[in-house]
Amino acid sequence: MFEKVDLGELLVTRTNKKIYRNKNLLIKVFDHEKVGKSTVLFEALNQSYVEKVGLNIPKMIAIFPYGEDWAIASEFIEGETLQEKMEKDPSNYKKYLELLVKLQLEVLSKRTMELPKLKDKLNAKISFLGKEESLVNLEATTRYDLHMRLESMPDHNKLCHGDFNPSNIVCTKDNKYYILDWAHACRGNASADASSTYLNFILNHNQKYADEYLKLFCKKADIAIQYVQRWICVVSATLLNSVHTEEQRELLLRNINVVESM
Repeated sequence: MFEKVDLGELLVTRTNKKIYRNKNLLIKVFDHEKVGKSTVLFEALNQSYVEKVGLNIPKMIAIFPYGEDWAIASEFIEGETLQEKMEKDPSNYKKYLELLVKLQLEVLSKRTMELPKLKDKLNAKISFLGKEESLVNLEATTRYDLHMRLESMPDHNKLCHGDFNPSNIVCTKDNKYYILDWAHACRGNASADASSTYLNFILNHNQKYADEYLKLFCKKADIAIQYVQRWICVVSATLLNSVHTEEQRELLLRNINVVESM
């Protein structure tokens, strides 16, 4: 019977899912050939954990099979993304960066023991870079040094979004801000989350925005820039299978400079 459900207007088509709007619902339908049922259920579980901490996020409404695929329905938040605001009003980008950092620090102020550990996720992604199915293969020596760099970093239990960027923040007409897309949420070190945001700005915006963001985050969080920079090589490696162009992969590979010259 689920195959007859009207999913509404198709908003976005991505490599592994389609996103629809049906009145006040946002429905993500995952391609079963690329995303297993357990992965979809795990994403839904993550979102349910994050709902408990008191942030403004869309509430999950349902998880259901749709033919051979699986879908997650959540509240649709009507509004404009922070990225759209930055693109329309680039002269005020500093104001938007201030808001971005404020919201990110609010997220990082939360604690949770239910979400998976950030280090476990990053270690798994580094190990995958030695598999045949990886889009980029790193030598065992490089992977070893990345693992060691990661293990040397302090363990924390802060709520990390995992993909905190302006496109995942929506401003409603009554000036409330909602944080979207908690598929990558985990518990870990705030500086790792900041390095992910920094790299997102480089990959999808420009170096100027990235540098301004990093300075502002470190000032507001009272964290040394050098400490966040120590995470960049590790996080760059874990993004190699997520980016879409060779130019982006080359940029990430340049950041992975942890092996000393022999």
